[in-house]
Amino acid sequence: MKAMILAAGRGERMRPLTDTCPKPLLKVRGRPLIVWHILNLVRAGITEIVINHAHLGHMIEEELGDGSKYGATIAYSAEAVALETAGGIANALHLLGEEPFLVLSGDIYCPYFDFEQVKDVLHDKDVLGNAYTSEQRDACWLYLTPNPWHNTKGDFALNMFSVANDGEPKWNFSNIGVYRAEMFKAIEPGQRAGLGLLIRAYAAKGLVGGELYEGPWVNVGTVQQLEELNAPLSGKVKGA
Repeated sequence: MKAMILAAGRGERMRPLTDTCPKPLLKVRGRPLIVWHILNLVRAGITEIVINHAHLGHMIEEELGDGSKYGATIAYSAEAVALETAGGIANALHLLGEEPFLVLSGDIYCPYFDFEQVKDVLHDKDVLGNAYTSEQRDACWLYLTPNPWHNTKGDFALNMFSVANDGEPKWNFSNIGVYRAEMFKAIEPGQRAGLGLLIRAYAAKGLVGGELYEGPWVNVGTVQQLEELNAPLSGKVKGA
């Protein structure tokens, strides 16, 4: 399985830090956010990684190189302007291939997420070995978390392992998911497109699977959150 790390965002709320440093290169405990991901992916045997970038993207390439120092192989998908999440994925499909791939945001901190679990979540056959049709099989698999302080209403409901737009309680989308390439084929390379509405369209058809992840997870969106993550370990992290 290949993985894509989204690293093209400007990080407006993290200014002035992101004026001179791409958000995924901001450090937590002495290590860039994106490096935490790379090391955990490699630990799970996911070594082929695609990274998109726009703002100060050259700094990301200079820092990470070809990935060999981490035991990975990194390919880059440069964007002249950020194409949003689905647009960035569609623009990189030629690097990701046709098999299901993992996508995660470069600005989240989840140091104990076990990426081994993502390898076998999108099934092509039922429990009896019968092949699913394209109208039956899940198009993606999302990892949801308890709602953080900045998203108290949540995003999606979860019924067993089926993700729904409606229902209670709702959980927060972690920005970690496994996707089939077919989801993005209608988006032209270089076209801007968001991911939320695309997922919701598939969820309305009952074609989105998922599960709840309750380990440490922070969407690092403010300077204060970054400072709290780097505070002495006895301090409580806001947003976890």
